[in-house]
Amino acid sequence: MEEKVFGYPQFDDQGEMILSTYDNEYKAMLMDIRVYRLKTGEKRTFKKNDEEMAILLLSGKIVYRFDGKEEAGERKDVFTDGPYCVHVSKTTEVEIEALAGTEILVQCTKNDRSFEAKFYVPKDAPWKYSSVGKFGNVAKRRVSTIFDIDIAPYSNMVLGEVLNDRGNWSGYLPHRHPQPELYYFMFDRPEGFGASFVGDDVFKSVDKSFSAIPGGKLHPQSVAPGYQMYTCWMIRHLDGNPWHQTDRNEDEAYLWLHEADFSDSSQI
Repeated sequence: MEEKVFGYPQFDDQGEMILSTYDNEYKAMLMDIRVYRLKTGEKRTFKKNDEEMAILLLSGKIVYRFDGKEEAGERKDVFTDGPYCVHVSKTTEVEIEALAGTEILVQCTKNDRSFEAKFYVPKDAPWKYSSVGKFGNVAKRRVSTIFDIDIAPYSNMVLGEVLNDRGNWSGYLPHRHPQPELYYFMFDRPEGFGASFVGDDVFKSVDKSFSAIPGGKLHPQSVAPGYQMYTCWMIRHLDGNPWHQTDRNEDEAYLWLHEADFSDSSQI
């Protein structure tokens, strides 16, 4: 099976859309990642015997039931409201009940550890602007980290969200890290689009497409003027080599841009 680095998936008749699995064309991600659509009143139960699992609300209104608890989440869309997410270890069952039409993203990876389930709400993962005023102010974005190695050291995954300002770049300067990363894209209008770079290859990112970035590949992104782009970013730690927020490893060819004066046209 030829491995791929970009995908344009579709929902099946059961409301499931598969991104990466452990044995499909995107197996280099080392994660099982899927998106589900639930109708009002529909319930789905998730349980993994040897995997940790994060269930992120993308839109709609739901009730999470796990470990004898019941937690509610409501999100108009990813551009308006912050995230609700439950993160559980292996063998923990989670029931999702949709109180309105809903989309959720389910991220899983192998993990032998057992840990206490955690329910994240918007105040736990506030948006923070990044790269404001740099590179001519066209690389600013809002970043939200739901959990990483500092927040959840027992996890083998990282989960976060990015909102690109219209016409701006993200993940700039071009950077790489040894750990695989998957970007799931959504746009505020159905015709919205952007560009996703994976090494020397470039792909048109559209609503509900994804980029599967192997470890070591450069991966900046951009969005067309007039459109806002959402990215759910998911990283798999490597054994003995977890990802840290400081592990940007920007490409040396572009480091001069940190010091460039963008008011001086001779430097750009």
